[in-house]
Amino acid sequence: MIFQSFKMALKAIAGNKMRSFLTILGVVIGVLAIVVLVSIGQGANSSVTASIEGMGTNLISATINARRTNPVTADGLNELAENEAIAYIAPLTNVSGTVKAGVNTYDDGTVQGTAPGYEHIRNWAVAEGRFLTQPDVDNRSFVAVIGAEAASEMYGTTHAVGETFTLSGYTMTVVGVLKANGESASGSNDNQILIPYTLAQRLSNSTGISSFYVSAASSDQVTQAQAAVEAYLEKAFEGYNTRSFGTQYSVYNQTELLSTLSDTTAALSLMLGGIAGISLLVGGIGIMNIMLVSVSERTREIGIRKAIGAARGNILMQFLIEALVVSLMGGLLGLALSVGLVKILGPLLDMTLTVPINVAWMAIGFSVLIGVVFGLYPANKASKLKPIEALHYEG
Repeated sequence: MIFQSFKMALKAIAGNKMRSFLTILGVVIGVLAIVVLVSIGQGANSSVTASIEGMGTNLISATINARRTNPVTADGLNELAENEAIAYIAPLTNVSGTVKAGVNTYDDGTVQGTAPGYEHIRNWAVAEGRFLTQPDVDNRSFVAVIGAEAASEMYGTTHAVGETFTLSGYTMTVVGVLKANGESASGSNDNQILIPYTLAQRLSNSTGISSFYVSAASSDQVTQAQAAVEAYLEKAFEGYNTRSFGTQYSVYNQTELLSTLSDTTAALSLMLGGIAGISLLVGGIGIMNIMLVSVSERTREIGIRKAIGAARGNILMQFLIEALVVSLMGGLLGLALSVGLVKILGPLLDMTLTVPINVAWMAIGFSVLIGVVFGLYPANKASKLKPIEALHYEG
């Protein structure tokens, strides 16, 4: 019974190739849109998560927003570092100036002053030479650790230890080259030029610290470490702000940032999936349209079948199966094209894109549901036709 209805459905679809193709195409586009857009959304979420995790272990960041007075000092940070919940602490100071290696000016780099702990906080590795040391900080040494890209641009090689460059007229010696790590949520270290923060303060004619990073001793102590940082800043800014300490500084940890961005990308994925779902609904409307036309064209056929004993359920089943076959063919073809398109888009978008199994099943299930929902009305209409009226239908 069902097998016979299936054969008749395939015959009906093959009898109107162009119309069937266009209807299937609508479903294909809908499934393709759902799978690809949701895959991109999930890929973006994974990429953001990996980037944030690459920023450092148990990372806490503090940014000083005060414009006039900045009471955050190196002595204060050293005292804060004695807290048992804190493993490493490192200030970060931006430096503006012209970087020249020989006759070449390097404009693509970011010059920042920091301390030895920054290497561990950010999980960075030195490919050649060494990182900044405490004596470099204490002596305001004219030394620098540079990124792999900066080394290649400035000297044509990543083996740049011992080379020199000038920063705003001061001669700097390269003591280390960082291992290339590509992009992360906070940028790349490949174009970084790191110098002792005490030297950076001297070059910037400033004693304040605009931001600093903290690495908690363990993941269980992140909250404790953040509380210690906030307590230090509140005490440091006491008396500098008459209303709210919060306007003078901001503190956030890696978990909070990850949660916020994950929620954002998840909402984006949901929105993209919803938009794609609308296109599949349009495909469902196409199925209803072709089935209504098919019922109209085959009215006499329905009358003959009823006249020779076909039950209403037989007619209903036949047209419903036709709708299901069209939607299922469109769903499977759309899924196959989606897998191929995702493989192409991955390298182009610089993301790791895959088609999750649950998304694939969801797309197929949704396409079948669309076939049932939008095929039910035409099938029901066909099953209710009276044999005598159907036989006299001239269409």
